[in-house]
Amino acid sequence: MKNIKIVSLTACMTWMLSLMFLSSCSNDDSASAYTGAPVIESISRSGYDLAGNLLPSTPVTLVDPKNYYIIHGKGLLSVTKVYFNDFDTYFRPTFVTDTDIIVLVDEKTPYANAANELKVVTGRGTAVFNLTVAPPVPTFNWFNSINAAEGDIVTLNGDYFLNPVVKVGTENVPVVSSTLTEIKFKMPANATDKYVTVSNISGAAVSAEAVGSALYDDELQGDAGHNAWGSADVFNTSFKDDKVQGESSIKFVFGGWNGADMKFNSRDVSKYKAFRVKVKSISQNANASITFVFGGWAYQIKKSLTSTWTTIEIPFSDIGNPTTFDQLTLQESGNFGGNTILMDDMGFVLK
Repeated sequence: MKNIKIVSLTACMTWMLSLMFLSSCSNDDSASAYTGAPVIESISRSGYDLAGNLLPSTPVTLVDPKNYYIIHGKGLLSVTKVYFNDFDTYFRPTFVTDTDIIVLVDEKTPYANAANELKVVTGRGTAVFNLTVAPPVPTFNWFNSINAAEGDIVTLNGDYFLNPVVKVGTENVPVVSSTLTEIKFKMPANATDKYVTVSNISGAAVSAEAVGSALYDDELQGDAGHNAWGSADVFNTSFKDDKVQGESSIKFVFGGWNGADMKFNSRDVSKYKAFRVKVKSISQNANASITFVFGGWAYQIKKSLTSTWTTIEIPFSDIGNPTTFDQLTLQESGNFGGNTILMDDMGFVLK
């Protein structure tokens, strides 16, 4: 069943103006009317830019889904079907002349392993035109390991990775393998404190984390030991059933007001502005909460948790602007007799 598009007033005005112009240009007398097979001569953008200016009808060979285009040629009036990469694309018969068709490129149009062609089927035959359908701008979910060393193979997760280009900082890096949702690349030298960027022909996306900023990315980084306070409490750093970054998360099962200490090799954090972590509660207790303690009991931040992954960012200005970091303490503080939480993507945020 075709998806009938809802057209805005601006789009309707654009179509009407375009058709008035196109019809006047194609109003040939009957003696010169075209009677042959359909021909596609060009395709160009149709509509207004953000400033309200009518877009010029410059021919293109790359089209973006969710945008309007004018298919220009001859013998198009009896069109019955329009296909972009063999995807049956809806068009309004009222926006068709013998020389032009105004059509919206559907957002579901395939862009990978596709025919790379526009096809117009008419009562007099079929016309084919070579073009490329652009993928959406990439999305960037995570990369692992965040603390990768030079030469390590790193996995990047996201979507729309069609012919991707990967950069660490401003340096292009070798892509070892890629699919539409995963890229493996080799970490270059001098990558610490740089962000990872992935781009395709439509745009680019940048990592939320800088290289080298992790305290946990499938394993505790610079771990100097950790322990749960209660003998029955569980502190599992390799929980694989639910995570948001990499392959694992930390699962902590603890009794009421119990907690855990995580000790790290001392590190300079003067270049960072905040502590970050993704957290969720998987217990049955509503309004669960946990206290983060930095550098002993002097600095405590109480945060409420929900049953969905939530990013918590604690500015260092809230905890005394430390310049070194070597311990993080957690304490169940919901007064519910215990809790089970998951933590992932724990580390620091660059200034």
